[in-house]
Amino acid sequence: MTTGTATPEQSAGDPIPAKCAVIQVHVTELRQLFNSIDPSPFRSRDLDPKAEEFIVGWAKEFGRTQHLALEVSIDRSAGLPDEAAVLRDAIHEFFRQRALGYRQRLRELLRVGRISLAIGLVVLASAVAMGNFLASLMKGGEVGQILREMLVVGGWVSMWRPLEIFLYDWWPIREEARLSDRLAEMPVRIKYLNAVGPEAWKADWPAVAQSGERVGAEAARDASNNRGR
Repeated sequence: MTTGTATPEQSAGDPIPAKCAVIQVHVTELRQLFNSIDPSPFRSRDLDPKAEEFIVGWAKEFGRTQHLALEVSIDRSAGLPDEAAVLRDAIHEFFRQRALGYRQRLRELLRVGRISLAIGLVVLASAVAMGNFLASLMKGGEVGQILREMLVVGGWVSMWRPLEIFLYDWWPIREEARLSDRLAEMPVRIKYLNAVGPEAWKADWPAVAQSGERVGAEAARDASNNRGR
């Protein structure tokens, strides 16, 4: 791909297999996909929260075993020769980090679940033992039975949190991690619509080419500053 006027059908990036479920995103500039306040280099920059929500939400509509692909339609013509690769690497890195974050969250949740389970079992055993002791101490009287039932119920209540974790809370987090893994491997392709001027790419992301050459608006500002010295 070269810089210059593109045809309406020009595209760049990974080939998209025929059986992939394609997530389609339309932006005016590629930088709209990324968080504007994140100071990280472009390949490590977070996606814009709305872009992340859109991509993840669309991906969830497809089956869990469906291969995914991302097609980004952009109004301008082609820019830097490597911008499709840079975009793909940035998106893949974001979802890799997202998967790691969810797995860390899952490990922490299961750790809390194990601790809660140990505490709950101790409380439950103590409550049952204390209830039986009070019931026998009061010779099986009605008050003793009431105290015994109250302690047993309290013991089971202490098991609520570990049961919630191990029955319900862990698997949605695991599913998010698995979805992030799929998104971190999907083909990414840019489709150029050529709806704006051919030089529009100079003001768009990325601002630094792969070789480290400064381009676009950033380079223009530096040149102007140098002339003023």
